[in-house]
Amino acid sequence: MPHPLDEYPVHQAPLSMRQVVSSDRNFYDRSYFNAHDRTGDVFLITGLGVYPNLGVTDAYATVRKGGRQWVVRFSDALGDDRLAQRIGPYRIEVLDPLHKVRIVCEAPEHGIAFDLTWDGSYPPVDEPRHVVMSGDRVTLDGCRFAQVGTWSGELGVDGQDIRVDPAVWVGARDRSWGIRPVGEPEPPGRTADGAPGGFWWLYVPLRFEDFALVVIAQERADGTRTLNEAVRVWADGRHEQLGWPEVEISYRSGTRHPEHARIGLRAPGGRSLTLEVDTLGFAALFPAGYGAAGEEWRHGQWMGAGWVDGKVYDLDDPAVTGRLGFGVVDHVGRARFDGAEGWGLFEHATIGRHDPSGFADLSSVAP
Repeated sequence: MPHPLDEYPVHQAPLSMRQVVSSDRNFYDRSYFNAHDRTGDVFLITGLGVYPNLGVTDAYATVRKGGRQWVVRFSDALGDDRLAQRIGPYRIEVLDPLHKVRIVCEAPEHGIAFDLTWDGSYPPVDEPRHVVMSGDRVTLDGCRFAQVGTWSGELGVDGQDIRVDPAVWVGARDRSWGIRPVGEPEPPGRTADGAPGGFWWLYVPLRFEDFALVVIAQERADGTRTLNEAVRVWADGRHEQLGWPEVEISYRSGTRHPEHARIGLRAPGGRSLTLEVDTLGFAALFPAGYGAAGEEWRHGQWMGAGWVDGKVYDLDDPAVTGRLGFGVVDHVGRARFDGAEGWGLFEHATIGRHDPSGFADLSSVAP
């Protein structure tokens, strides 16, 4: 049967819009947003995804406030109206593409409710294509655009209403699509017998008063760089490439918690620049479906029709903090660059071995 989107001239392959070009079960199409008031005390992360080859759509919202983190998750069967980004009491409305987006979540019984409007401060950035291999198999092949901006509206956390003022509240968002591990975990097969590896990831989109800055880097266990980007974006849309990021991260003793980063960059013409970032409050991503072992839900997993679930995590509980070293963690970042102060996201993971950081295996921590 045709899909309603087949009425529109948006096709990019000789297929109905009911299908995606790849038959890989892991095809996904997803959004991500974060919002914070620059203190690190209140930190919202939320997003929505569709998984056409799994027939699933889902969404999540998680808020860290003080020493606790609330999360609400939604999952349902994927319907025909994919332009209506809605799952139960959660929805995303694109008011002005690439400029203004509204997100609404009405789940106060799970401690989270909001009606927020995003305004992009600078044009979005097309990131480099992201490819990851497991042996000879492609396990991640995606593209993404990123943008920094401001927020306005209301945020409710645990019964407390917070006014979100765009003069204070900032954040970053992205849209990504392609192939990445989603849904129920696949059997690892022979790859489980491979040598222990490592995963090192850094993603830093920052908003300054006159420009945006986006830094991305991914490395293998031996420090080989497999993804690299550093770009400054001006209000008129000009992009300024800033070379190869030279990253030094200071970790809290006895942990892999990043407290400070110093990133060397280079402007066109050869001028050396330094980005300094201090991390403030953080939010764990494993409650939000980002695939940590032991969590009962991950993106794309079929949970049954109309599934809604909520939890509260104590961020001082060793059972929670002990899991942070096995996944990506998002931090509020306060930055200094080229004489300006900025704010945004410092997203980082270092899992297993990473020679440049001095981590020999999963149990290694900073001295």
